[in-house]
Amino acid sequence: MDALGLLKIRVVRGVNLAVRDTRSSDPFVVIQCGALQKVKTSIVKDNCNPVWNEELTISIKDLNIPINLTVYDKDTFTVDDRMGTAHIDIKPYIECLKMGLQGLPDGTKVDRVQPSRDNCLADESCIVWNNGKMTQDMILRLKDVECGEIQVQIQWLDLPGTRGLGI
Repeated sequence: MDALGLLKIRVVRGVNLAVRDTRSSDPFVVIQCGALQKVKTSIVKDNCNPVWNEELTISIKDLNIPINLTVYDKDTFTVDDRMGTAHIDIKPYIECLKMGLQGLPDGTKVDRVQPSRDNCLADESCIVWNNGKMTQDMILRLKDVECGEIQVQIQWLDLPGTRGLGI
């Protein structure tokens, strides 16, 4: 396999998503990495503050290929409406993984990532060591839309037989 590993993305919830139907929306999230990988959440009917709490997994072959997140409103008779986009920047998280910090006390904050022009963070994001795993919780501000944020959590999974991160 030519993958470096897997990235587990938990799509937790949407906050104050745009209205695309009469009074609400039927949102779902599509995560795409490169041209060939696309995963999506279920549709939550009539809700601009949906809770998905779904785990989606993509294989990572190149750390420079962007991971794009797009929120859509499901429409029955027409094309689904876009409700905003964001990208998931995994580079700070990968740098923390490469430090090889196994054995830290649970709840240790390894790094804090601040919102900037280069990321879609709406708030400070912490990379945390817990239960033998490193995770990063993010609140992503959607672009190309009047309002809305998506809360996600990422976690790296090593796969036997892959190149890995070289740690």
